[in-house]
Amino acid sequence: MKSTNVCPVCGSVEINLFLKTKDYFLTKEEFSLLKCNQCGYVLTSPAPSEKVLPKYYNSDQYLSHTASNKGVINLLYQVLRTINIKRKYTLVKSYKPIGSILDVGCGTGELLNYFSSHHWSTNGIEPNKEAREFAQNSYHLDVDDEPQLSNFSPESFDVISMWHVLEHVPDINQRIIQVIKLLKRDGIFIVALPNNNSFDSMKYGAFWAGLDVPRHLHHFNPSSFSVLAKKHKLKIIDIIPMKMDAYYVSLLSEKYQNNSFSVFRAFLTGFISNLKGTKSNNYSSMIFVMKKE
Repeated sequence: MKSTNVCPVCGSVEINLFLKTKDYFLTKEEFSLLKCNQCGYVLTSPAPSEKVLPKYYNSDQYLSHTASNKGVINLLYQVLRTINIKRKYTLVKSYKPIGSILDVGCGTGELLNYFSSHHWSTNGIEPNKEAREFAQNSYHLDVDDEPQLSNFSPESFDVISMWHVLEHVPDINQRIIQVIKLLKRDGIFIVALPNNNSFDSMKYGAFWAGLDVPRHLHHFNPSSFSVLAKKHKLKIIDIIPMKMDAYYVSLLSEKYQNNSFSVFRAFLTGFISNLKGTKSNNYSSMIFVMKKE
């Protein structure tokens, strides 16, 4: 485990305890969330070392690494993923009608497979061996482990995407530098993240599934992520809500609290979160579409 006293987003040393929570998904270990007083970025402390981190993903219930649809949560995840794949494709196509895409943290490869079936050139990066091999064997995709990022030629891709991935990366600055070097001059960089300023985040507090400690090492809202983007000379050209995430995250949060009528309560919370998001532009999850400055 390791801790930090410097904000990796803005460099401030004004970091204070924000919230104590647990790994409700797997180990039930306690973790602290520390918040930067300057930019609002929140980090998980202590952060597991890169050697220890894989053990927190070691579960067949970790859904982005499985294609199983057994159980209500799994089934809902697979249904939402199928719907989201088409929406993500439509979103990317609105900026780049055709081209090459690198999906970093591609999981079992369903999104890349959809792009491939629409005549895109596709590459994926996935650190989890089982998920990577599923994508390779089931869809015959070019999916490699993280070291491959250093082997691509500069400015190789029209689109680079990180769908709910950046919050998992130990060194966010190094990873952003690494991937934008691979982006063409007029390319599109897409990052999707949970938003810790959303209504569902505020409602569930330490039980909010969007925290997902210690797998989520970094926690953002639109304001703090904008600081990070500017630091790396990235221009945010669009911010788009992921409205369905509010329902799924709320259902997991209700499960962590062992609440009765959890499906109904989760649906209501998700609905309210999206309704409030229309006024505050703080949805449960947000997609940031960026270009190089």
